[in-house]
Amino acid sequence: MQKPTILARAFELAREGTCRTSIEIRTALVREGYEHVHQHLMAPSVVRQVKRLLKEAVQPLEI
Repeated sequence: MQKPTILARAFELAREGTCRTSIEIRTALVREGYEHVHQHLMAPSVVRQVKRLLKEAVQPLEI
């Protein structure tokens, strides 16, 4: 099985809720063996998406 791209894995980590900040996501990616993590995650659009996903992961679902 092929390893997901850095962006795909970052979004996955954000959705899972195991990482609470973008710093924790970057740390997890480095631990998983990804390289040049900061360069891939510094684009403003990526930062916004990650922040939105992190926020959604911690908010309880409305019923």
